[in-house]
Amino acid sequence: MFLLQPCVRDAVLRFELLRRVGDERWQLHLSTALLLEYEASAQRQAQELWLQPGLIEAVLNYLCANAQEHRISFRWRPFLPDPDDDFILELAVVAKAQYIVTHNLRDFAGVEAFGIEAITPVQMLVKLSETS
Repeated sequence: MFLLQPCVRDAVLRFELLRRVGDERWQLHLSTALLLEYEASAQRQAQELWLQPGLIEAVLNYLCANAQEHRISFRWRPFLPDPDDDFILELAVVAKAQYIVTHNLRDFAGVEAFGIEAITPVQMLVKLSETS
């Protein structure tokens, strides 16, 4: 079980993780706030890469169809060094996620108190390859 933070910028790493959505070895978790963050991030990157907006909608629909959605009914704000990331921690807790996948490990200092590990995309890919 894991959450993929929207700031995973490396296109190859992001592709390698997203193509595994639906793999029974892991489960992507979403909340409305995280889905909206994915959409905003994808739209920013689409402008840079000249992608068609319809492709973004198709990818988001695919994620919604294959992820576990959670409603967040509590808040511990602020908890993380970057308060803009607190909604990701809240989702990880309610989803009982093992991992938060991010390049910004410093921004998730302290998540271990909730039984969650912040790992990089490369670390997640290694974990997935170990369970093949």
